Amino acid sequence: MKNYEKYTRQFFAPPKTEMKWAQKNYIDKAPIWCSVDLRDGNQALIIPMSLEEKLEFFKFLVEIGFKEIEIGFPAASETEFNFCRTLIEQNLIPDDVTIQVLTQSREHIIAKTFEALKGAKNAIVHLYNSTSVAQREQVFKKSKKEIIEIAEFGARLCNEYKEKTEGNFRFEYSPESFTGTEVEFALEICNAVIDIWKPTPDNKVIINLPVTVSHSMPHVYANQVEYMCDNLKNRENLIVSLHPHNDRGCAVADSELGLLAGADRIEGTLFGNGERTGNVDIVVLAMNMFSQGVDPELNLENIPRIAEVYERVTRMKVYERQPYSGSLVFAAFSGSHQDAIAKGMKWREEYDCQYWTVPYLPIDPKDIGREYDGDIIRINSQSGKGGIGFILEQQYGYDLPAKMREHFGYAVKDVSDKNQKELKPYDVYKIFTEKYVNISSPLKISETHYKQVDGIEATVTVDFNGEVKTVSAHGNGRLNAVSNALKSGLNLSYSLQSYKEHDLEGSSSSKAVSYVSIKGDDDTIYWGVGIDTDIVTSSNLALISAINIMINEKNKTEK
Repeated sequence: MKNYEKYTRQFFAPPKTEMKWAQKNYIDKAPIWCSVDLRDGNQALIIPMSLEEKLEFFKFLVEIGFKEIEIGFPAASETEFNFCRTLIEQNLIPDDVTIQVLTQSREHIIAKTFEALKGAKNAIVHLYNSTSVAQREQVFKKSKKEIIEIAEFGARLCNEYKEKTEGNFRFEYSPESFTGTEVEFALEICNAVIDIWKPTPDNKVIINLPVTVSHSMPHVYANQVEYMCDNLKNRENLIVSLHPHNDRGCAVADSELGLLAGADRIEGTLFGNGERTGNVDIVVLAMNMFSQGVDPELNLENIPRIAEVYERVTRMKVYERQPYSGSLVFAAFSGSHQDAIAKGMKWREEYDCQYWTVPYLPIDPKDIGREYDGDIIRINSQSGKGGIGFILEQQYGYDLPAKMREHFGYAVKDVSDKNQKELKPYDVYKIFTEKYVNISSPLKISETHYKQVDGIEATVTVDFNGEVKTVSAHGNGRLNAVSNALKSGLNLSYSLQSYKEHDLEGSSSSKAVSYVSIKGDDDTIYWGVGIDTDIVTSSNLALISAINIMINEKNKTEK
């Protein structure tokens, strides 16, 4: 590819670290979550949210369980300022929820920020200034010393305005563009701010290490975070926070490794909305923990509803393959995947499993508000017998014999292939009933009587091609006797192969379903299904269905 020579590595690896994070295999507790949907997410929208939409979304974030929510940049616009004031004046912030606002290290902006926060029960003032080499050299044209002075100036102003403003305030500092900053310099500027704010056990300071732009592989970021955690002053009174963006597609990995490296807090958005490629997706991070037996401490039990609210107020879309949240992430079209899932679900029923280990499904879709029917097994020309059988059993109560599943699977795939479309569960059911169930032409039974004579004697009255006829024969059971009567009396050539029956679960009334297969004189297998409130009648209907299918198929071939 052309022009690769124009790019260079813009990250700065820290001095040698112990890489203690690499010895850990999992995250064992949820971090402090801070939603930045209403600030970072909102500023990245083509059409930013209105005041009404922001109010609705704030209440929804509270409902999900966020205890810290960055609501905006109050000095940036009247909408942002009024939103902050509305939340405070209308007492819309629960006592256990802290709002967070962003401010640059400029006095008129800090003054406006505290004006917006007047009377807040709990608020975080998030101060930032850019520290990267690129920003220092190209944008601000300032030395390291001058950049530190900007941070110190803002930190002192925050202390001053805190003292003269009604409310309860905590502080957060971000060396913006941390990942493009020499890590020793990032440490120096953060420690300078810590010296001014003087955190205590009862008044901890948040030091946020943002992946403003992603420059490196995740392990490099983890080393940077570990270095900061090991060397920041007064670490026991700090909360180390991460704010990863997704330029390299590594935001989730950056966050997870950063937490292993010692961070305590994550700033991110629902579904990863944010500048450029977005922020870290908090839903994915939380569900990754959930999938390994860790309570994420967020209520994500109805992700379809979360996605609906998000899409409506942001006018963004949740990608169909978005982990956990997308409409297709649990969908299996492949026949082998469908078969494995169906068998895994059956295994869970049979063995009453404590842990979820179903193949191809990292979590139980029902835990996040998804349904098995229509969400997991999706039917198209790539589908197999296992998935098609699963649909019929789960949604309609039919437990097809294994060989019939294969026979029916080909029929369904053929329909999907010819029509070039996905088939919904009802489409599968319709194909099944039209192809196999209670087929009554050209042969129909009108009456059947049985006697116990040398086994079973069956006397059957039939309508065959418009001619009514009564035929009789013996057999070793009712179905066998009826079959023998039909073969001898109507000159039919086939052999009875298999029979299965069960109650039709989920039906509106008590019904039985029977499955019968017969082999024609050309060795072709034909399947029929019978449904009736009487099990004997349902078995006869299944036999008649199979015979009719055989006759009709032969008539088509002869034509």
